[in-house]
Amino acid sequence: MKNIFVINGGQTFAHSGGSFNKTITNWTKEVLENKNFEIRITNVNDDFDATQEAENFKWADIVVYHFPVWWFQVPNRLKFYIDEVFTAGHNNGIYKSDGRSRVNPAINYGTGGLMHGKHYFVTTSWNAPETAFTLEGEFFNQHSVDEGILFGFHKMNAFTGMKHLGSFHFHDMEKSATQERIDNYEVEYKNYLKNTLETENLKVLN
Repeated sequence: MKNIFVINGGQTFAHSGGSFNKTITNWTKEVLENKNFEIRITNVNDDFDATQEAENFKWADIVVYHFPVWWFQVPNRLKFYIDEVFTAGHNNGIYKSDGRSRVNPAINYGTGGLMHGKHYFVTTSWNAPETAFTLEGEFFNQHSVDEGILFGFHKMNAFTGMKHLGSFHFHDMEKSATQERIDNYEVEYKNYLKNTLETENLKVLN
């Protein structure tokens, strides 16, 4: 496990400048460089060649996604990027088919991915506080980010054959984004990422 492809999905749009996800991307880059990983980074705000981006997915052992959650979805530029790149990866390293055969089309949907053996890691940033997910009677009905809003995102990656390596979610990043909270998040996130990578490395070695 050496090659890590990082996608910064922090789109510049309306009142959002994408600065916090740029910061997260830099934190990730710092951790990975200290661990001597090979790194490629894409920013979805930049022009891109879908075929070349598909090559980045094929090159990577781990794909890292960073994005804010907008209206309970990924930002539109990241969705556009995924649509274009995954299409370029059809029969080209990302997926072959939906996995079914015409003999029995009722079964095996979602098993046609070509990225088996690879993993993905995701961070999201939110205006919503963590308590909106955990407290009874609050907005998300005690469903976690990964079980709820990101359900489709995780299935998308599973469709390619990738396995979920880990998630880290940054909450209340508008109303309560004090420097102290950001500094604390930096320490917490870097430690989580280091531990996740070290654990995965041990699995590979064993």
